[in-house]
Amino acid sequence: MGALLARLTAVLAASACPAYATNVDTAIVFAVDVSASIDAATADMQRQGHADALVAPEVIAAIARGGSLGCIAITYFEWAGPGHVRTVLPWTAICSHGDAQAAAAIIRRDGDSGRGCIRNCSTSISFAIDLSGILFERYPGHAERKVIDISANGTNNDGLPVAFSRLRALRNGYTINAIAMPAHTRGVAEDLTDYFAKNVIGGPGAFVVSPDSVGDYADALRRKLVVEISSLAVAE
Repeated sequence: MGALLARLTAVLAASACPAYATNVDTAIVFAVDVSASIDAATADMQRQGHADALVAPEVIAAIARGGSLGCIAITYFEWAGPGHVRTVLPWTAICSHGDAQAAAAIIRRDGDSGRGCIRNCSTSISFAIDLSGILFERYPGHAERKVIDISANGTNNDGLPVAFSRLRALRNGYTINAIAMPAHTRGVAEDLTDYFAKNVIGGPGAFVVSPDSVGDYADALRRKLVVEISSLAVAE
């Protein structure tokens, strides 16, 4: 697994570009599930939900007041089984509504539309966490807070045990938050909200949210981003 992640580092480096501002208040990795269980409706929910949340007035306001710099950095990648990764948005600084609109447009245009996973279509949350760690290591500047945002509709069923990857991320000072979509998924025996709470999230103020419907996804993510950027306590 270590050799695989090392090779992926080179691939990601080749496709990435520097953030516009290297020093930010918060750096957030959006790690979005595109495994075999993600159908077109779920893919649209994730893609449109992230784009809509980024440009929400509450999120823009939180960025402005969330720290001394008034900027965050985000990157957005899609993952499934070990080795299945696609960078949609490399590290990008968001310091204004215009920055957010530009990033949202890329996510809407280039994000997964549920066309179907062709290879490595399992669900490796551990792989997503480990890859997020590599992206933080390659971030071209300083961030006061580093947050991994996992969006998934299944449990870890491939790759390393998620506990190993989670512990490594927490030791590096990252916070892992998650969106479970929905709390109960067909073919998954466990309650995803409970599974994520016990096995995936961690770090200061970590939390998991479970949208009640497709329409609630963007709203849940918007609230989630405000909490992450502002370092507030999560409000249920």
